[in-house]
Amino acid sequence: MPALPQLAQLAIVSALPEEQMGLQALLTQPRRLRVAGRDFVCGQLAGHAVVLALSGIGKVAAATTTTVLVERFGIQRLIFTGVAGGIGAGAQVGDIVVAQQFVQHDMDVRPLFPRWQVPGYDAPLFACDAALTAALQQAAQHCAQAAQGWQLSLLAGHTPQVHSGLIASGDQFIVAAQTSAQLRVDFQAVGQPLLAVEMEGAAIAQVCADYGLPFAAVRTISDRADDSAHVDFPAFVQSVASRYALEMVQRLLLLLPSLAA
Repeated sequence: MPALPQLAQLAIVSALPEEQMGLQALLTQPRRLRVAGRDFVCGQLAGHAVVLALSGIGKVAAATTTTVLVERFGIQRLIFTGVAGGIGAGAQVGDIVVAQQFVQHDMDVRPLFPRWQVPGYDAPLFACDAALTAALQQAAQHCAQAAQGWQLSLLAGHTPQVHSGLIASGDQFIVAAQTSAQLRVDFQAVGQPLLAVEMEGAAIAQVCADYGLPFAAVRTISDRADDSAHVDFPAFVQSVASRYALEMVQRLLLLLPSLAA
């Protein structure tokens, strides 16, 4: 695994408050600040100086939150956790997807630029930081193994798997099987198999690219991004995704060099 540098501040960002409840309870010396209409909680977690933040839902909200974290809090790396709809055939409910790259599936400036490419950038895909992603991959594998003993009824007996690859973001909650299938076909046609779809990660990746900020992201598959996508979503976030997030972040912090040194 590539060496991780010693850094001063880590941001842990989630889209939904349920995903951070366990982390907030473990935070020592907590200090709350409200900036740009958002609440941020700074403190110490397992010997690391961290700031917890909720991105809000959608790409603009996520970009604003990330910019505040950089400009106001001086973070030097960022971890994003959350849920996503499974697009790839192997990405089933209860699985974990570690992002290698992000793309905005609703960005389309053709014929001026290729489909999905954000004007001003060289390519449609935004890569995650290799070292941080490798550590997050290890944390995800640990979580998947631990989850096998948790007896989570919403997984209906499914053994959690860890996937790694491309995640797409857009300002749309995908709930139609036809839309999901078309996304899968479109990306497969250009040799970029898509694993999952959500609403914030690509915007965070773009802002982190602008600032040269190491960034990694992990998503728990909450649904198959089809006509059943709304079923038991709140229950899944509460009982499965929140527990995954807590387990993965705690494990990740053990893998990173101390930020308190």
